[in-house]
Amino acid sequence: MSEYDQIQKSSLNLKGVGELSAGKKKKKKSKESKHRLEQVVTSQNDDEEVKTKKAYIDKRTPAQIAFDKMQEKRQMERILKKASKTHKHRVEVSRLRSSKMDLRQVIHI
Repeated sequence: MSEYDQIQKSSLNLKGVGELSAGKKKKKKSKESKHRLEQVVTSQNDDEEVKTKKAYIDKRTPAQIAFDKMQEKRQMERILKKASKTHKHRVEVSRLRSSKMDLRQVIHI
């Protein structure tokens, strides 16, 4: 039983609850003042966004700019290539591929 002698037998004490607490209750803040503060903050953020948009400087090198342009161009080409094929055309291509695969399997057997 000596193993259990060191166990705490009382209930746990929570911070700020009971006789040890400060005794003062917190005042509730009005929702209107909070709403007004949010409006002021958002208006300041809008002003800052306008300033930052005007002050934005492109710090990329000419090579990086050219690389980004080529990537956008290639992506547009891929999109147009995929959009040009109809569903019917895609089905025909897949059927041709599967029939070629079937012929290869028959020949190897």
